[in-house]
Amino acid sequence: MANKLVIKVTAGADAPERCSQAFTVAAVAVASGVEVSLWLTGESSWFALPGRAAEFELPHAAPLPDLIESILAAGRITLCTQCAARREITEKDVIEGVRIAGAQVFVQEAMTDGTQALVY
Repeated sequence: MANKLVIKVTAGADAPERCSQAFTVAAVAVASGVEVSLWLTGESSWFALPGRAAEFELPHAAPLPDLIESILAAGRITLCTQCAARREITEKDVIEGVRIAGAQVFVQEAMTDGTQALVY
């Protein structure tokens, strides 16, 4: 069984159910004691900014700010370097605890023994 979960979320408000599923799975995994690394790419990149998750709405889904808080409490959230650059997001702009890193780090994490990778 994998002891680490790397999740890449590519969807944001453009595909709310897929987006919410990624954050929900990450939060449940963290709560279950799994080491989690959540990667924000594409439209989900905006959720690295303070206040942006509060704008996200999906009926019958947990609030995105709560999910982010629980993931950051015991896991890691990373914003894709290229995605950040395309949106002119810098390290000083993101929520405390969110890092910016690129594909090399993603591949390194995903290829570690005992790791399961998911893409939403």
